[in-house]
Amino acid sequence: MTLTDELLAGLGDSGLEQVAGMLGTDPGTARIVTQAVAGTIIGGMARDAEHPDGADALLSALDDHKDTDPFSGDVASLTRDGHSILGHVFGGQGTERVAAGLSQLAAVQPGAMMKLMPLVAPMIMSLLADRATVRKLDARALADELDHERSTLPARLDDLVTTLLDGIFGGTAAPRSSPYDTAAVTRGRRSASRREISPGTATPDW
Repeated sequence: MTLTDELLAGLGDSGLEQVAGMLGTDPGTARIVTQAVAGTIIGGMARDAEHPDGADALLSALDDHKDTDPFSGDVASLTRDGHSILGHVFGGQGTERVAAGLSQLAAVQPGAMMKLMPLVAPMIMSLLADRATVRKLDARALADELDHERSTLPARLDDLVTTLLDGIFGGTAAPRSSPYDTAAVTRGRRSASRREISPGTATPDW
């Protein structure tokens, strides 16, 4: 079962109905949009984890999401955590670009996507933290796990997600063995709303 499958199972029919209400669409479309959101977040984490520093930072951050149940968490708390996660993965401007791109999938408003994405991000972190604990993943194994996960995205969504990620990270992934400070040259820096964040940079707000 993929992380996205686990996410959808955790949400259940009632959760997808709430997502549909948030987006102003039907549950079937809400399911597809949720898949796309999850796939983009997982893909962004995978891009960050291609660099050793990024994988180490993510693995460390997962400690704060062990043994949590985001599916029954407080919305305000989830949203705050989610914005922090998205800011680290995509940067502020990158998060807005993702929301705008994904909103075209179901003709929903980017503002609605900006409400959904911060709720999904902590759910993904919690599920990933549980998997890392059960499988005793180190940083390299975590990077491999994320790389596998992003390859499981349905073909109908893969092109959209890949295009969005390439626009933020660049189309050519840097080798994991390369010096991390070259990431800004090969893939560009992302502007966050509070500060500049390079892909995979270990920051204390994870």
